[in-house]
Amino acid sequence: MQSMESICVYCGAATGDDPEFARAAREFGALLARRGIKLVYGGGHVGLMGLVADGALLAGGQVEGVIPQSMKDKELAHTGIQKLHVVESMHDRKALMAELSDAFVALPGGIGTLDELFEIWTWRQIGLHDKPIGVLNVKDYWQPFLLLAETMDAHGFLHRNALDMLVFEDNPERLLQTLRVEREA
Repeated sequence: MQSMESICVYCGAATGDDPEFARAAREFGALLARRGIKLVYGGGHVGLMGLVADGALLAGGQVEGVIPQSMKDKELAHTGIQKLHVVESMHDRKALMAELSDAFVALPGGIGTLDELFEIWTWRQIGLHDKPIGVLNVKDYWQPFLLLAETMDAHGFLHRNALDMLVFEDNPERLLQTLRVEREA
C-alpha cells in the first residue's frame, strides 16, 4: 500500500454553531498526527482551521500552513506550526496546498471551503491530478451538497464518475482507510 505522507484539510475559519464541528476538527488533526500524516492547511489560527492544526500539534504531528500575505497581515496566521508558507494570493495558496499534499479532505466550512473543494475536484476531473478527495460529513453537514451533486447528475450536468471521485464518510478512521485504498489503486 502506498503511504500517504500529507493530507490537505479544507475547513472553516469559523467554528460554526455546533460544538461537534470543533470536536471533529481537533480529533481529525490528532488522528492525522497519530497516523504519521502531515497536515497541510490554510495556515490560520482561527475557527476549525486553527482547531485542526492545534489537534495535530497537541498529538505531536507535523503541520504545514499556506497563507496569503494579506491574511498574515491581519494577524490570522498560526504562529505555533512547524512551517508556514506566505504566498501572494489565494490562487497561489490553493496551488501550493495541492502541490504539498497526497490527498484532500473537506470538513465543514463556508464559501472558502467550497471554493477549495470545488477547485481541487475540478482539477481531478480534468486530469490535473489523481489524488483522492474525501469529505468528512460531520453531523450530515455535507448532505445538501451531496443532494445537489446527485441532482446535477440526474439532469446531465455531472457524470456519475465525477461524483464518485469524492469519498463521503462520517467516520474519520474509515475515511482515511478509503482514501488510502483509492490512492493504492
